[in-house]
Formats: sequence, structure tokens, C-alpha cells
Amino acid sequence: MAEQHRIDAAARPYDPATVEGKPQVDLDTFLALDLRVGRVVEVAPFPEARQPAWKLAVDFGPQLGTRWSSAKITNYTADELDGRLVVAAVNLGRKRIAGFVSEFLVLGGLEPDGTVRLLTPDASLDPGAPVA
Repeated sequence: MAEQHRIDAAARPYDPATVEGKPQVDLDTFLALDLRVGRVVEVAPFPEARQPAWKLAVDFGPQLGTRWSSAKITNYTADELDGRLVVAAVNLGRKRIAGFVSEFLVLGGLEPDGTVRLLTPDASLDPGAPVA
């Protein structure tokens, strides 16, 4: 089992000046990811998590429906998240986190200290819209 991912914020591990690029992948590998736009429809506390996190219910439209995920994005309040459009990877499988089943990965950019800033479409899109 993989060791719990921990970030030393003081070390600024995601400083763009020091983060090296990842190995190249082919287009088919990239296209295998199912990236979708979703709308946050519920935000719940997740006190059982080892690190501060929210439980998010996100509507991914009529084909995928509403799914739940855990996200370490407590730099956002519940009110800031509720109703917000997000971008997510929806075909990475399920992961059990502190007894909760997380069904997708919400995507964000990383500040140098590891703080996640959510990716958001620059226009209103319907839930379930694929990301190109």
C-alpha cells in the first residue's frame, strides 16, 4: 500500500522554478482520461480524514450523474464551493479514504506550498461537458 502523501509546505515543493517536467506520454494515453466539467451540489465536512478535507457531491450531467469525492481544498469555504463549476477526472476508479468512497479527482493548480487552486472553465458549461 502506498504511503500517505504528505506535503512540507515550508519547503515550497511546487515552486514552478524547481518542479521538473514529467515524462512524455502518447496522445492515446492522455485521451484515455475522462475529464469533465461538473457542478458542486453539496459540500460536507470530513472530520474522519487525516488531513483537513471536504466531501463534495458533484453533478456530472445526465450520463454520469452525481458522484462524491474527498478533496483537500479547505482553503475554500463550503459557500465558495457550493454551486461552483469544477474540472475533474472521472475514470480513475474509486478510492476508500477513512471509510468514505471517493469516485473522482477534482483538478487544480498548485501554489508553491501545495495549496490547491481549483481549475474552473472560463464560461458556463453544462455539467458533464467533456474537457478537450
